[in-house]
Amino acid sequence: MNWKETIQAIEKSVKDKFSREATGHDWHHIDRVRKNALIIAEKEGGDLIITELAALLHDIDDHKFNGGDWEAGTRKAKQILEEHQVPEQASIHICQIIGKVSFKGANVLSVPDSIEGKSVQDADRLDAIGAIGIARAFAYGGNKNRMIYDPTEEIVLHESREDYFNAGSHTINHFYEKLLLLKDTMNTPTGKQMAASRHAFMEQFLKQFYDEWDTK
Repeated sequence: MNWKETIQAIEKSVKDKFSREATGHDWHHIDRVRKNALIIAEKEGGDLIITELAALLHDIDDHKFNGGDWEAGTRKAKQILEEHQVPEQASIHICQIIGKVSFKGANVLSVPDSIEGKSVQDADRLDAIGAIGIARAFAYGGNKNRMIYDPTEEIVLHESREDYFNAGSHTINHFYEKLLLLKDTMNTPTGKQMAASRHAFMEQFLKQFYDEWDTK
């Protein structure tokens, strides 16, 4: 099959669907994940076609926007891949990746089995940290009517994916329940290296945030 044409067709449909999305899960997020996943997969020896298609479809029907249906994304991805006549083995692999990419809670392990899956998960997590990760966190929090910060609320982590999904805490809590944990969950040496400076930037941001909050 002509993989270039297939990727371009799927890219167009994904771009059309997410072009005006306002929670930080927009087309630009997907494109950054695709680019970083390809960088990681190339360095780590992964299949670039599988990696690119999985990255393009990783948020196609995300649980955060469909009432918590964690399997909806893999079902939708399978449908799209079938429509574009992607071979069954490739489709199975891509859907397996999509099912494991998302962060599901502080103490919930979800590690992809393949280097392609690890590359996509690392790329998705890279986009959740650093300067862009901070911007996305506050965009999502505002969309969900969450406070920026409430110092009277204790920091809460989550033991299950249901607890994580149903949490409604302020956005600063999100740093502790997810963003600051991601550096140590990176799968690949390339991903770990890329995450280090972004993690340090978030720590610097939080220090500045608390100083300003306390009017220091």
